[in-house]
Amino acid sequence: MTTKPPRSDPGAGAPMKDWYDAAGVRGGTRRTFHRELEEGLVFFPPELVPYLAHEAVRTLPDSASRELTVRHLYQFLLSATELETRVVNRGAELIAGNRLGFEVPRSHRLDAYKIYCDEGYHSLYSLDLADQIATVTGIPIPRWDYGGFVEQLDLAAHTILPDEPTLAHLLQTIVFETLITAVLNEVPTNPGVVTAVRDVTRDHARDEGRHHRFFAGFFHLLWSQLEPALRTRVGHALPPLIEACIAWDAAPVRSSLLLAGLDEATADGVLRDVYGGTATASRIGAVAQATRRMCESAGVLDLPAVRETFAVHGIE
Repeated sequence: MTTKPPRSDPGAGAPMKDWYDAAGVRGGTRRTFHRELEEGLVFFPPELVPYLAHEAVRTLPDSASRELTVRHLYQFLLSATELETRVVNRGAELIAGNRLGFEVPRSHRLDAYKIYCDEGYHSLYSLDLADQIATVTGIPIPRWDYGGFVEQLDLAAHTILPDEPTLAHLLQTIVFETLITAVLNEVPTNPGVVTAVRDVTRDHARDEGRHHRFFAGFFHLLWSQLEPALRTRVGHALPPLIEACIAWDAAPVRSSLLLAGLDEATADGVLRDVYGGTATASRIGAVAQATRRMCESAGVLDLPAVRETFAVHGIE
């Protein structure tokens, strides 16, 4: 990265200007799960648990399918705690601490600290809800590594930008924060999902909408600091990084399928069918649209062959 001063401070403070009044951590309500109020509802939208529709899983008893759905929710919530604290806050701290190799405007540093606070709170209420559901339903939270994807993500970042670790970490944060809103918004509008889950994801999505706007704007500032040769490298690195950020960690899913009664060979077959091939590519293309628009608006896709690299990864 360069050390030239930023040309301007576009939209400084705008995405987070109402943070003291609007952020969940400032005045949000603790969401609680009550079994008697949630009868007949599901813990997660079935269409977002793709392996439930697999023929090998459909033969399982209803009780096993319910437990699969609850464990999928646990993975969704606890992966969020890992993502927020180990990936997003790592990048937010780089901005807040003014440790990027160029002078970060004070307003952006303040906003990054606000985001840092938000992410800790998101992690708290994600674990809190999972713990409540486990207590009430009697379906335990498996002692899995819900952050295994972080190591895989860091390995991908090192492979893509081996000599730019700070930049790679920052890009991880920007990509995740411009992707996650699309994922969160798929849950709150589904009336068949238990209220506490809908409320928590709605609260999370509301905060993340502000984060999305901040990081999309910050990306333009960051882009202006990169030398031309590094811009081209970053342009080609972004699609595989986006792909790595969207990939669902299959290890907990495999363990959940085994707990549900499938044998190892069948569980592996389900994973291949559900998380391989065109289904994953289609999911990447759909979820990454806002991130792609951010890149387009910054001029990333105008660099030589970068648009083609995005297309190869299904981001069109």
